[in-house]
Amino acid sequence: MFKYFFKRNFIGLTLWPFIIVKDHTYKGDPVLMNHERIHLKQQLELLIVPFFIWYLLEWGLKCLIYRSAYRAYQNVGFEREAYTYENDLGYIDRRRPFTFFKHLFRP
Repeated sequence: MFKYFFKRNFIGLTLWPFIIVKDHTYKGDPVLMNHERIHLKQQLELLIVPFFIWYLLEWGLKCLIYRSAYRAYQNVGFEREAYTYENDLGYIDRRRPFTFFKHLFRP
């Protein structure tokens, strides 16, 4: 059902408290699930609705900067944190709140 919603490289979506994947086989991918669980933590610490407002505002601003929706997505602070630590399966347990702030801008 959701496979028609996703385009190109988008295979997962987190809408607290749910993780929605393009195909049920992705549920067994520990890296993808870790990436999406990082988003669950981010959403919860920003009390869910403000997370989505912030995400859309940051993505919109970065669309203007990068002139590419996909590059904007890749550079949203929430995504940068999730991509940075998605391979570290123990990251969730030691993650400090609001870590995404460190990933808002490139050094």
